[in-house]
Amino acid sequence: MDQVDTSFLQTLVGYGARRVSLAAIASFLPRMAAYELRPVEFSVLSLIHHNPGITSRQLCSVLNIQPPNLVGMLQHYEKKRGLIERRPHPSDGRALGLHLTTAGRQLARKAEHAASQNDAQVTARLSAAERRTLLRLLEKIYL
Repeated sequence: MDQVDTSFLQTLVGYGARRVSLAAIASFLPRMAAYELRPVEFSVLSLIHHNPGITSRQLCSVLNIQPPNLVGMLQHYEKKRGLIERRPHPSDGRALGLHLTTAGRQLARKAEHAASQNDAQVTARLSAAERRTLLRLLEKIYL
């Protein structure tokens, strides 16, 4: 067999999404390794950066992760890396809001810049309009 027929698979959104994910993550991982961040850790850091005071519950909900998986990560960010601090939530006396420290904000900015560069590389064959359309269509599926 000279060529493998993938025509049916190419009609499936899941197959296409997975192929794009594999291509994006292959270059994303080494970029984030420079900041000692895995993809989910980058997402958590970015969400705290853009949503000062966000709660652990909100992070779990937005990222669809289990609370026990987040607890250790936040402890590591706070105690070992000094990237976040917890403050009393202004409207929920039982909750703590998460905030980036100065070091956390600096790291978030650098990592987000690297992520944007990665995104530009992965989507380089798309026009700006095609990229916007792709993002809009993806959101229609997962939101």
